[in-house]
Amino acid sequence: VQLQASGGGLVQAGGSLRLSCAASGRAFSNYAMGWFRQAPGKEREFAATISWIGSSTSYADSVKGRFTISRDNAKNTVYLQMNSLKPEDTAVYYCAARPGASSSAPALYAYWGQGTLVTVSS
Repeated sequence: VQLQASGGGLVQAGGSLRLSCAASGRAFSNYAMGWFRQAPGKEREFAATISWIGSSTSYADSVKGRFTISRDNAKNTVYLQMNSLKPEDTAVYYCAARPGASSSAPALYAYWGQGTLVTVSS
């Protein structure tokens, strides 16, 4: 599976962005998908994950209620809608895929996109 993330940019605090992750290669619908982020000088951390069929989602406490993960298996794409953005959301955002059940552990994801930078100004 090859993943290509896009949609990052510069936004003011309180604004919104939608990230997209386009997948190619093996059957996208067989993979759970996750969004992770890494701020400068920090470890990569979990943001959101969605099951292969899209019926189950999970969020980090820091983004719950503001971010929404979704997927369109017909388009081989997963999305991360980010609302009410805060300066602490500034990070490189990565999408990732793994066969089977979704997980919040980055180490369990075998496939990663290249990352897209989100910068939230105060």
